[in-house]
Amino acid sequence: MKLFKKLLAATLVLGCAAAQAADLGKGPVTLISPFPPGGGTDTLTRMIGSAIGQDTGWNIVVENKPGAGGNLALDATARANPDGHTLVMAQTDNIVLNPWLYSKLSYDTFKDFKPVGPVASSPSVFVVLPDSPFKTVADVVKAAQARPNQVSLGIPGIGGTGDLTGYLWRKAANMELMHVPYRGWSQAFPDLASGRIDMYVGSVASLLPQIRGGKVRALAVVADQRSPALPDVPTFPESGFKTINQSIWWGLMAPGKTPDDVIAVLNEKLRKVQSNPELVKKLEDAGYSVMTGSPQDLARQHRADHDAFGKVVQEAGIPKQ
Repeated sequence: MKLFKKLLAATLVLGCAAAQAADLGKGPVTLISPFPPGGGTDTLTRMIGSAIGQDTGWNIVVENKPGAGGNLALDATARANPDGHTLVMAQTDNIVLNPWLYSKLSYDTFKDFKPVGPVASSPSVFVVLPDSPFKTVADVVKAAQARPNQVSLGIPGIGGTGDLTGYLWRKAANMELMHVPYRGWSQAFPDLASGRIDMYVGSVASLLPQIRGGKVRALAVVADQRSPALPDVPTFPESGFKTINQSIWWGLMAPGKTPDDVIAVLNEKLRKVQSNPELVKKLEDAGYSVMTGSPQDLARQHRADHDAFGKVVQEAGIPKQ
C-alpha cells in the first residue's frame, strides 16, 4: 500500500508538471528586467521577449524592477508562482555578484532560481574622451605608474564587474587607479566631459551609442575576442593583459521550484529565436554576442563565475553592504 501511494504521488506530480508545461503561454509571460527602461539590459530583455512572443504567439510583458543592485527583481522572481510565467533577465552583476556584496539577501542565488538558458554576453569596454591623451592601454599604464592614484576611472557602482576589472588591471599592471563610483553612465558622463575623471568602464552594449556617436573613444574591450560591434578596438589580451578577459553575461532564470518540463519548453523557445539570423544581427549591432545552451550550461556558468568573482571581491577587500 505504501509503495502504491508513493507511485500515485509521483504520478500526480508528473501529471501536474506536464499540465503546467502544456499551459505555458495561456496567460501573460512576464520578463522582469532588473534595470530601468532604456538601458542595455532593458533593451536585451525587450528584444528577446519580442522575438519569443512573435514566434510563439505568447503575450510577453516586460516589467522593469530596478533598485538595490538588482535585488528587487531577483526577490520578485524568487517569490513568483513557479509555473513558467515569470522569468528574470539575470546577469553577472546581480545573480553572480550580489551574494558577495550584500550581507542580507531575501533569496538564495542557487536554490531560489532555476536556469532556463544563457541569452547573450557583452564585454566591458574602457572609454575616454575623443581628445584624451590616452590612445592605448599602454598609455594609461605608463601614466598611472608615474602618477599613482592620479589617473581616475569611473565605475558603475562599487563591486560590479567594472570595479573588479579595474582592480584586476591595476594588479596586473602594478599601478594605482583612483576608482570613482557612479550610478551609471548618465551620471558619469558630465564628469568625464569636464575632465574630472579620465576614463569610464561599462559594457559595450551600454556604451555603444556613445562610441558610435563620437562622444567617447574606446581603448580596449575585456574579452578574448574582439567585439563584432567594435571590430577595430583591441582586446585586453591583445594589449598585453591575457588574464583580463571576462565578459558580462545575461541569462533567463525562473523561480527555483519551476518544473523541469516547463524549463525544457522555455529553453526550447529561447534557443529557437536565438537561431534566427535577423535576431542575431540585431543583437550584434546592439553590442551583444548570442550565447546559446542548456539550463545546465547556464547553471555551470553561474557557479563557476560565482566562485571566481567571489575570490576577486574578497581579494580586493570590498566590504558587504
